[in-house]
Amino acid sequence: MATNLGFEKPIVELKDKINELRSFTEEKEIDLTDEIKKLEKRLQQLEQDIYGNLQPWERVQIARHNDRPTTLDYIEHLFTDFLEMHGDRLYGDDAAIVGGIAKYKGTPITVIGHQRGKDTKENIHRNFGMPHPEGYRKALRLMKQADKFKRPIICFIDTKGAYPGKAAEERGQSEAIARNLLEMAGLTVPVICIVIGEGGSGGALALGVGNHLHMLENSTYSVISPEGAAALLWKDASLAQKAAETMKITAPDLKELGVIDEVVREVKGGAHRHVKEQAEAIDEVIERSLSVLSHLSEEDLIEQRYQKYKKIGQYSSVTDTMPIN
Repeated sequence: MATNLGFEKPIVELKDKINELRSFTEEKEIDLTDEIKKLEKRLQQLEQDIYGNLQPWERVQIARHNDRPTTLDYIEHLFTDFLEMHGDRLYGDDAAIVGGIAKYKGTPITVIGHQRGKDTKENIHRNFGMPHPEGYRKALRLMKQADKFKRPIICFIDTKGAYPGKAAEERGQSEAIARNLLEMAGLTVPVICIVIGEGGSGGALALGVGNHLHMLENSTYSVISPEGAAALLWKDASLAQKAAETMKITAPDLKELGVIDEVVREVKGGAHRHVKEQAEAIDEVIERSLSVLSHLSEEDLIEQRYQKYKKIGQYSSVTDTMPIN
């Protein structure tokens, strides 16, 4: 059962009222069809008003929802013959990143993604989806294997960020992330990245250098969390909602800024409401991306990836800002 978010309270209350009337109709055999139809029409309008005009902080809440589908959920619905691979051949296996080989509509692919837990026990095992260096090195090992055997790579991004603990730093967290950025830029196979939840900081970027970068409608992608930004900017983490509105971290904002390629529609109320239907929407985007990228040569794939990231942002030279005498 999905947990309801605060802004959904009017919708939940109206649904409860409709269910109450339906039960009353069945038990007392009283015809309340007209009243139920009126409430259902009002519910439809209320859902449109709320879900059609979500604010950035509300999207952050949906992206963090405990029941939001994870990488393994989407692997189950999108791919066949998935074989998970473990370890980085240097230190160990990191459960915060999962990956392996699979088939997508008969085509061999490599799929990699952040993996968080659904309950406390699993979250501890998965380190709350925050990878250590060995997680990123495992991901890179699988990417280079895919490059060798000419398999397209699909990455699912869903992390608050790379684990910032002492052990991770001792094992080379920054180098592992930087290495992934460097190596992904030069891969000779199609790379498709999809933000399915939170895309936080370098921990997300380490799986995010692709030919196409897509985002679910209610996911986020940012250099820092709204709480972290609020603490830095205003010395008050409680102003996270204000920060979320300022940072431009939602899919619609990032699409407008040219950071992402496509916004993947979400089912009404968020991806956690209907995983299978959400997977179908992602399936459409993956199929379109592969159909475009599969026609590019190795050199063209690298060049397309280079140009994609080169054009993000606005640049000016020193001479552009210096006064002319």
